[in-house]
Amino acid sequence: MAEETVGTLAELYLGNLLYALELAALALEREEKPTDAGFYRGIARKLAEARGREVGAG
Repeated sequence: MAEETVGTLAELYLGNLLYALELAALALEREEKPTDAGFYRGIARKLAEARGREVGAG
């Protein structure tokens, strides 16, 4: 098995990570913290865009 790195694990579990980030954002919205929710959605967007670029280039 290949060496486990942050990158390989993040790639493997990207869908789960995106889901968890959205759950965090939803919880923060319920707490009336839209700036914090936006921060977590921004992280998710960057991860999804990076994956899209990776798939598109491959």
